[in-house]
Amino acid sequence: MFGSRRSGVVRRLWRSRCPKLGGESSQNADQELQSGLKLATHSLFKRLRDEQLELLARALEARGTDDHTGGCVSFPRTELRIGRQHYWPQVLTCKLFRWPDLKHLHQLKRLCNCDCFWRMSEDLATVCCNPYHFSRLCEPETPPPPYSKQLPSNNRKNIDDRFEHEGADERRVNGPSNNTRENWADFGLSRDGHWCSVAYWEYRTRVGRLYAVHEPSVGVFCELARGTGFCLGHLHADNRHELVRRTRGKIGGGILLSKERDGVWAYNRSEHPVFVNSPTLGHPGSRTLAVHKVLPGYSVKAFDYDKSGALQRAAGSDFPDGPYDPNSIRISFAKGWGPCYSRQFVTSCPCWLEILLNHN
Repeated sequence: MFGSRRSGVVRRLWRSRCPKLGGESSQNADQELQSGLKLATHSLFKRLRDEQLELLARALEARGTDDHTGGCVSFPRTELRIGRQHYWPQVLTCKLFRWPDLKHLHQLKRLCNCDCFWRMSEDLATVCCNPYHFSRLCEPETPPPPYSKQLPSNNRKNIDDRFEHEGADERRVNGPSNNTRENWADFGLSRDGHWCSVAYWEYRTRVGRLYAVHEPSVGVFCELARGTGFCLGHLHADNRHELVRRTRGKIGGGILLSKERDGVWAYNRSEHPVFVNSPTLGHPGSRTLAVHKVLPGYSVKAFDYDKSGALQRAAGSDFPDGPYDPNSIRISFAKGWGPCYSRQFVTSCPCWLEILLNHN
């Protein structure tokens, strides 16, 4: 039986569940919630210690704001089995508290603020089930190009197993235990160098100076309470256009950029879509501008190192006309541009970022 304090925390957790799943008395509540999902969640709660339950409740109530994503909520690395239903603990919490349509583990990406992201391979007995330590992966907007690695749909068990090992195996030798200066060498960074510079633009005008990024990840946000990183709220400009002011009000928690082994990832922490473009997001040889819409809570690989190398080796007449920077990313807040939008150029967007990669 739960103690009174523990029961209170559990009630807080149930109140935090995604409203799209329906309430206790909802006549149209999802059948899965009423059966296997609910039973599996109770089973997970019972196996968490009191301090872990409290940590999970605080993370959910803070809704993943930068300094309040909470610590890792560790759970044994095993599936919860209720009848015929099998649930990975991190899928269960992400489905219950963030994305009710979530189905498979490979739809998730672990964020770099999770301790498990840096964990060595020998410490895999537990997994983190804090839903704000994960993002959803963007679905391809077009059929994947031939060079993309495919995930076989008939081998999901192997996919799920690989998910837990993928980061740790890559860092077996020199893997960092946390996000500190001591680990810069693992990301190809020098102590005095930086891996990118971020410029903030309002239409055709750059506001403020370039922001050099030295750490493997950086937050770019507008609200002052969002933590450390590049705060756009500090940047002032004279005679701002009304649309710029309205768009700045939508930036909120902004984005999290992280330099990882396979490329640069962008996680949308705001409550509005962001739009991402880089040379590696399109098809090889395509003259069509590829701009990806990234919904709140989703991540996209904004820059792929392998594809970048192939593009630069093939550089020539196949690239679009006009200035071309093969090592750059453009991200617009709330407003899209390109062939599918009324704005044809990123300079027509009220608030956007230019990420200039120091890429070797």
